Amino acid sequence: MFGTDKSLPDGRIIATKGEAGFQAQTLAPGLYWGMWIWQYSVDMTAFTIIPEGKIGLILSKDGKEIPTGRILARRVECDNYQDATGFLDRGGQKGRQTAFITSGSYRINTYLFEIVIVDQIKIFENMVGIVTALDGEPIPHGQIAGKFADGHNNFQNFDRFLDQGGNRGLQPQVMLAGSYYINPWAIQIEQNPMTDVPIGHVGVVISYIGEDGQDVTGETFKHGNIVSKGQRGVWMEPLGPGKYALNKYTTKLELVPTTNLVLNWANARSESHDLDKNLSTITVRSKDGFPFNLDVSQIIHVPANEAPKIIARFGSMTNLVSQVLEPTIGNYFRNSAQDSDVISFLSTRKERQESAKVHIKTVLDEYNVNAVDTLIGDIIPPESLMKTLTDRKIAEEEQKTYQTQKMAQEQRQGVEKETAIADMQKEIVRAAQSVEIAQRTADATVKKAEGDAASLKLNVNAEAEATKMRAIAEAEATKAKAAAQAEATKLNASAEAEKISKTGLAEAEKIMAIGKSTAESYQLQVSAMGGDNFTKYKITEEIGKGNIKVIPEVLISGSNGTDGGISGLLGMKLMELMNTSNDSKKE
Repeated sequence: MFGTDKSLPDGRIIATKGEAGFQAQTLAPGLYWGMWIWQYSVDMTAFTIIPEGKIGLILSKDGKEIPTGRILARRVECDNYQDATGFLDRGGQKGRQTAFITSGSYRINTYLFEIVIVDQIKIFENMVGIVTALDGEPIPHGQIAGKFADGHNNFQNFDRFLDQGGNRGLQPQVMLAGSYYINPWAIQIEQNPMTDVPIGHVGVVISYIGEDGQDVTGETFKHGNIVSKGQRGVWMEPLGPGKYALNKYTTKLELVPTTNLVLNWANARSESHDLDKNLSTITVRSKDGFPFNLDVSQIIHVPANEAPKIIARFGSMTNLVSQVLEPTIGNYFRNSAQDSDVISFLSTRKERQESAKVHIKTVLDEYNVNAVDTLIGDIIPPESLMKTLTDRKIAEEEQKTYQTQKMAQEQRQGVEKETAIADMQKEIVRAAQSVEIAQRTADATVKKAEGDAASLKLNVNAEAEATKMRAIAEAEATKAKAAAQAEATKLNASAEAEKISKTGLAEAEKIMAIGKSTAESYQLQVSAMGGDNFTKYKITEEIGKGNIKVIPEVLISGSNGTDGGISGLLGMKLMELMNTSNDSKKE
């Protein structure tokens, strides 16, 4: 408390100019002099701590009044509410503040500000946050949500949202998965699953907000208003398979199958898409007054680019089935049945199915739907008629059976007759076959003889031709051989004559040379030895060359006794035997 005579203005509880009362300024940790106990009272309070994952909301107990029509006080520069004097001097307003403080420690005057700690806002995976603003300008007339505002960082800067003219109430923007610092006094968030467009479908968007758009389908489509994306109405561009962050309060998504759809007009059968759950077996009445039931299946296909027209025209696929397909197909078969009796209807089922396909395709083309095929299932005639038909059929079958049996008997008689004829024909056939065989054997013999003659003729001609060719070849060979031998003889004779001539010449020259040499030798010997001596020498030489024995090898003499002759003969015999023995050894 500040002990002066100056008092606070009316309506104020915090002093900023030294008035008595709670002071806006706080004291930081430390020592202070001059703070007399009779003048000041000091209260110790803890720092304001904001934990992780939390934010601190601010409630001011003093300041200017919030303007009428607003519920939150606007932010002023005050160092995260730690400068209480600056907050009050700069026009801070009392009440709940648009601004807040994030995790950390703060020196805040708790006599001026009350702190409320709350959690961060977390939007989970595959979820979308739908935003409602609790303060701002009123929503424009004719709209159900505020206008788009930019720059507020996913509503975390609410003062920026207000500066941009943001409207209170439902917002067109949505928030995706993540953690956000959101002031719950200013923004409320509802989490919803993302919009899923499954495979085989497209999503037609119907927007409840935005400007009124101009129809983009042209003059040919007069059954609804189809606009561009972002405008109010049915969007021309459908959404393909995937997940989308759509605001369920500002838009609506109608799923349109783009695969072939089978719709069954049958009591006991329905497809998983449930578009035919209210369809039942068609009951028709024939021309002859019999009611009967038939099951029908219709296959349709909606092109993706035609899906917005279907929704603009009918609102949903269920309405298309109930408003177009059900009456079209039901009435066609009822009218078709009245032109025929039951039996004819059953017997011409295929033709009626083709006719129904053409008719229904023509009708559905006008509604931007492709009719793929029309199929007639079970046809169930009345039981009484079925009994009549059954009896008639049985009678017809019995008559057919009688006719069949009659024909079988006639055929059996014919078979027996033919069998007898066939038995008689065996011998005829056998004889005919024997004649045929003999004829074929004779023909074969003739053909063989003709073949042998032709073969022999060919062989003789071939042999004669071969002999002629061999004779010609041998004559030519003999002629060539004789010519070769004559030429060889001629050459040999010439060579032999040449040889004899040259040999004789050489021998003559040799004899002449030898004789000349011998004569010269003899002349020299005679000159050297003398004529008589040379003659004796030559005689002796010739005796030696001729092995002439001048002295006998055995001389037999009888001068020593009477047996001298006999001894000589014995000695010669002995010499003869010795010579014979030596000759044998030499051999």
